[in-house]
Amino acid sequence: MNNNHSARRLKKRYRAEKRFRLYGLCAVVIALFFLASLFIAIGSVGWTAISQTKIRLDLNLSLSSSSSDQHATDYTRSVKAALYSLFPEAQTRAEKKMLYALLSPHAGYEVSELVDSAAALKTTSISLWLSADDKVDQLIKGKTTAASMAQQQIVWINALQQQGRIEKKFNRVFFSGGDSRNPERAGILGALIGSFLTLAITFLIAFPLGTATAIYLEEFAPKNRITDLIEVNINNLAAVPSIIFGLLGLAMFINFFGIPRSTPLVGGMVLGLMTLPTIIIASRAAIKSIPQSIREAALGVGASHIQSVFHFVVPLALPGMLTGSIIGMAQALGETAPLLMVGMLAFLVEIPDSFLASATALPAQIYLWSKLPETAFVEKTAAAIIVLVAMLVVINISAIIARKKFEHKW
Repeated sequence: MNNNHSARRLKKRYRAEKRFRLYGLCAVVIALFFLASLFIAIGSVGWTAISQTKIRLDLNLSLSSSSSDQHATDYTRSVKAALYSLFPEAQTRAEKKMLYALLSPHAGYEVSELVDSAAALKTTSISLWLSADDKVDQLIKGKTTAASMAQQQIVWINALQQQGRIEKKFNRVFFSGGDSRNPERAGILGALIGSFLTLAITFLIAFPLGTATAIYLEEFAPKNRITDLIEVNINNLAAVPSIIFGLLGLAMFINFFGIPRSTPLVGGMVLGLMTLPTIIIASRAAIKSIPQSIREAALGVGASHIQSVFHFVVPLALPGMLTGSIIGMAQALGETAPLLMVGMLAFLVEIPDSFLASATALPAQIYLWSKLPETAFVEKTAAAIIVLVAMLVVINISAIIARKKFEHKW
């Protein structure tokens, strides 16, 4: 009887274990499903941003003046003349306005960037592919319907397609340009460089201070109420909302120390403070994982306490410390709220070239674009998110590679 009862209880435990494993597997599958759905939803919207609709025009550059300051204006006149020559039936002011609206408002500046400004070229004709307006671009990509444009514009677009003058080409500006009010001219290079400069400051501040603090607290600090209070505060700071660090940076770095707003320097300092607790906690965990026998063996062969720590413990703990630091950098890369408080949410066309230049970051750029009403900015926002996620994946892969490269076995 007892044997039967024990067998039933054993079978019941086995069934419970199988159910638990099944629940865990279902949870993983559901999580992967939602993650894949998120990536597919973002990718399906953003992948079209790598292409840009172009219109080929035959320009007569002899219309341009010799003054370099007037190039953009004169090229705009040449662009309008070339487009009008294709559709001379546009006679009224309203019709001409609709015709010129097929091209980007920055077409003149685009021509000035593409052509050689030598005097000999100004008397020749040249065929160039120029960016279409964002509404035309979205229509060609199938993101909007013909109802979003005037009927006469649809007729002209169809005529350009029949003449082979409309094509989708690689959107170089998206990866090499700064921000713009016109979606067809907006790029992420300025935000990318701003993010890299900000992360450089963050790493230079957070990694040395974080690892040094972890080494001191774990290996040298006396165990008393003061160190206990410090440890509690470090753990609490890791859970503080990031916007609080932004307020701290605004009050301390900008208002008190007078560091310029909207610069990678102040943004990196704020993110460095925010990342410090994460690096300290990860580094302490890595140091704790080193067996006590390593320390005792070092002391046993005549090494001092400092030598045992820096010659044996720290090298063995370095993979975990690097991993924690890189994960902290990934967290800082995706932060937006602290940067809002220090002014790194600005419309900036110029590419930052120093730590004290006005700049924005990629998450802030995504936030800015998400608020704009133009349909074309939707795909720009999704494409920027894809770039940000790709950067995060690269950073996490780097953490894994660094851990494997420096990992020691004992």
